[in-house]
Amino acid sequence: MHMLFLALGLLAGVAQAEPPALEELELQAEYPVEGMAGGNLSGLAQCGEALWAVSDRDDAALYRLQEEDGLLRAEGEPFVAPEPPESALPWGLRMRNWVAGQVRGGKLDFEGLSCDTQGNRYLISETRAAVLQVNSAGGAQWLNLPDGLVRQARASGMLLHFNQGFEGIAVDPNGERLWLAAERRRRGLTVLHGSGGSWRCTGGCVLVSESGEEPSPMALGGHPAPRDFAGLAYFEEKLFTLERQAHRICRRTLSNGEPELCWSFAGEALAEQRRYAPDYGMAEALWIDKDGAWIGVDNGGLTRADGEQRPLVWHFAVPTGGWSRRP
Repeated sequence: MHMLFLALGLLAGVAQAEPPALEELELQAEYPVEGMAGGNLSGLAQCGEALWAVSDRDDAALYRLQEEDGLLRAEGEPFVAPEPPESALPWGLRMRNWVAGQVRGGKLDFEGLSCDTQGNRYLISETRAAVLQVNSAGGAQWLNLPDGLVRQARASGMLLHFNQGFEGIAVDPNGERLWLAAERRRRGLTVLHGSGGSWRCTGGCVLVSESGEEPSPMALGGHPAPRDFAGLAYFEEKLFTLERQAHRICRRTLSNGEPELCWSFAGEALAEQRRYAPDYGMAEALWIDKDGAWIGVDNGGLTRADGEQRPLVWHFAVPTGGWSRRP
């Protein structure tokens, strides 16, 4: 009996043990973004030699970001999105999305940005659960996504709630594989394969679907918050998820979306001068490359402790051992 209680005590100790501390990413530069109409930076991608951004309040422009005197100046590239395809979301969600678009602007609610080596940019519309492709000349067309995408995602518990739809997008360099990240309640990852102008689910659309809560960083009180995905990136045959409330980036496998390794950016993001009044994360956009991680911050018009009111882009250094190092 004594041994039984000892074993149970050891198991309880393991269950209550703190998770191992993640490596903190090193902030190399912080850039206020000047010139984005309405702010609300919601997607980042390095396309060719330029860093591009998208706003979830602007249905008609991408923004090329040029470094200038310690900030990133946004130069708009207009495009005209055709009438979107009929949404597979249920009527109630479509109506709530429509009303929100009328009130706040951004009826298409573009929430992510990625690009391929052909110069095509890919934007995910949260309100339509659809992907817009904008080519290097500014021509725009909606991708022909399979009917089963939304149906399978909803059957897995995703895309059930207002303003908690697809939040991130990633495409491989050849433009042949496409991943979408659902935000929360439940968060998840889906994958599509493209060929001849159409897209399909091979062996099912859904890679990951999960619910639950986890504690926020102690600087935010450590209170439980829903697991979320705020951004998605592809680099060297891996997916990288931006997990906003946990203030971390995680590397995941392409085959099943399982996490392999995570890095924290809480130390820099939650430094006293960078704090906002709300106790939730505001990181919205992610791009990963050989030079590090780019994270876009959508401040929603709020002012942080040091008085900064503009959207921000953080550039973090490559972690110790590189993005591909073994766990």
